[in-house]
Amino acid sequence: MTKTFLIASDFDQTLSFNDSGVALSERMLRPGFEEKVRGLARINLVQQGGELAYLLRHDPEYRGVRREDLRAVGRAVRLKPNLDRLVGLLEGGIPGYRFHFCVISAAPEEVIQSALQGLVPPENIFGSQFEWDETTGEVRSIRRVAAGYGKVAVLDDLQRQLAVSSDRVVYVGDGSSDVHVMLHVNHRDGFTVAVSETRLVTPIARRTILGDDALSVLVPILEDVVGYDRAGVRAFFETHGLVIREWDRVRTDRLSIESPAPASAVS
Repeated sequence: MTKTFLIASDFDQTLSFNDSGVALSERMLRPGFEEKVRGLARINLVQQGGELAYLLRHDPEYRGVRREDLRAVGRAVRLKPNLDRLVGLLEGGIPGYRFHFCVISAAPEEVIQSALQGLVPPENIFGSQFEWDETTGEVRSIRRVAAGYGKVAVLDDLQRQLAVSSDRVVYVGDGSSDVHVMLHVNHRDGFTVAVSETRLVTPIARRTILGDDALSVLVPILEDVVGYDRAGVRAFFETHGLVIREWDRVRTDRLSIESPAPASAVS
């Protein structure tokens, strides 16, 4: 019998090489996006990952952004290679397994749908949603921000709809906005994969895999979920006309060491 899993993935820096906020700012000639994000982080005004949604609604420099601008940014996003093959293999290319693939991201839904057109059905994409003013074309209100706990809520809804048990949920992400959902999935015996060495995420994820190819994420899934050994993983890739040329396992210890101040220097 086929085992059905739910696999959810972030979008920015996970399936793509771009950050939607940076890409939009460059297109609209709005400098200083990253400075604005750091400013919002300092005052904890919005959840990490939800900064772009906040700026589109409240910042005067971003109020001029229209729905078509978001779609144009999506069309310009550089996706990781072989994303189409990853989706196909997850949906039915692993004998005995089927992974229902969806995308949960704080990026605007228009950006993600445009970028993944023809790869992922729109109904499997869950991004930040807005109410648009039909007269001015501006963002009138924010309906949903899929960041932080917002991702947890979307994932739980999907799990209920698909009737998938918690131990058959896989989440893939790269940054701080994925921390809450990764902790949630781990706590419920699911499986989490980090695709970056971001300090907040790497210690939480069950596995970390670094690679510029979208198919890289298959390696921990085949090993830890399906149960293949290294030879089996290589054989699987070769069956599909792919060769793993480099595969290095590295354990990284991060240290910060300071010398205590001399006693005479302490007032």
